[in-house]
Amino acid sequence: MTVGQQRAWEHSWPRLGRKVAELPSGPLDIAGWFGRSAPVLLEIGSGMGETTAQLAAAEPEVNYLAVEVYEAGLGQLMLRAEKLALDNLRLLHGDAVLLLSHHIERDTLSGVRIFFPDPWPKKRHHKRRLVQPEFIALVASRLAPGGMLHLATDWADYAEQMLTVCSAEPLLRNRFPDWAPRPGWRPVTKFEQRANEEGRVSRDLIFERLSSR
Repeated sequence: MTVGQQRAWEHSWPRLGRKVAELPSGPLDIAGWFGRSAPVLLEIGSGMGETTAQLAAAEPEVNYLAVEVYEAGLGQLMLRAEKLALDNLRLLHGDAVLLLSHHIERDTLSGVRIFFPDPWPKKRHHKRRLVQPEFIALVASRLAPGGMLHLATDWADYAEQMLTVCSAEPLLRNRFPDWAPRPGWRPVTKFEQRANEEGRVSRDLIFERLSSR
């Protein structure tokens, strides 16, 4: 980590962050942590936080949770949060599967965002990709009815995999015939800009949680 990121961990983490592995058993008291009841949106894999900070700033009415395994990325996100004076953002360091399985109640999240997850481009590594049937079933179960799952990737075969997996989940319905129009509110990250320069097309998918099976 940079000196600034380390400083953010020392000074901002006690207020903004928690480690998933150290959470007490049972559901996370999200309203207590934020000091208010509000719709809860979870971003899985916030990276270096450039998109996360901007989206949280644009949605002050939302309790915005970001879970990430990369310590330097969380440090950078805390620096961005400080600069923007965000008070509606909280960070979780660790495994999203563990968080969803043990600390997020069913039918509670207003939205889940998974933007540009690691594509694991080599075919023998595809099993390591985050978007798999079991994981999407878990995510869908934590969304409130009407809640949105929004995914984006710049890898064509991963986009197809996402579409296939999410379309097969009975709790989800695609809001569009296939790909969603790229929303203007989603910032262009450095990764997406690089993909554009390299000729890779970014795809968005937006699925809605159904009320029942």
